[in-house]
Amino acid sequence: GTACDVTDPAAVQAAVAAVAAHFGGLDIVVSNAGAAWTGPMATLADADLRASFELNFFAHQSVAQAALAVFRAQDRPQDGGSPVLGGQLLFNVSKQALNPGPNFGAYGISKAALLALVRQYALEEGEAGVRVNAINADRIRSGLLDDTMIKERSAARGLSEELYMAGNLLGAEVRASDVADAFVALALMQRTTGAVLTVDGGNVAAMVR
Repeated sequence: GTACDVTDPAAVQAAVAAVAAHFGGLDIVVSNAGAAWTGPMATLADADLRASFELNFFAHQSVAQAALAVFRAQDRPQDGGSPVLGGQLLFNVSKQALNPGPNFGAYGISKAALLALVRQYALEEGEAGVRVNAINADRIRSGLLDDTMIKERSAARGLSEELYMAGNLLGAEVRASDVADAFVALALMQRTTGAVLTVDGGNVAAMVR
């Protein structure tokens, strides 16, 4: 592993360069970092909103730029034809980008911007053979949705923690491993770009049109 502050573009470039040097190149990047700043927008501190965008949007932009620089440097022929870049950018968006919740504006707005970034990269890099896709996950036990937050949110809804975590159409808790499986599935989809794959057990309000 390589430690990296993803809000520092120079650190991101150094980390990507180290990975490419160690493995001899770069094929797939999963840009996964994120955190939630909470509070109503009307009274939200400007510093909190800016911090949310630094991590939930600009950090992903830095990762994408660094990865694309490597993709271009390793330009190679494909199927015996003319050179194309190839490579994949995969992003962890959030259901908040499509289905915002109260007091999560700083998080949801920055994630909505990230979703727009995914689509923009898909549009601009498709001709070079670079695929750009996203995962739209919800209620995954993680450093963001930790035990304390799960306890608070389930109590606020008058539910047990088990029922809260299984609050979806399938009635089953979605695990981090399910999100990992979805990233692998996207990586294997050779003719898909600009897609959002939902991993939330089913949430009508967050469904993509």
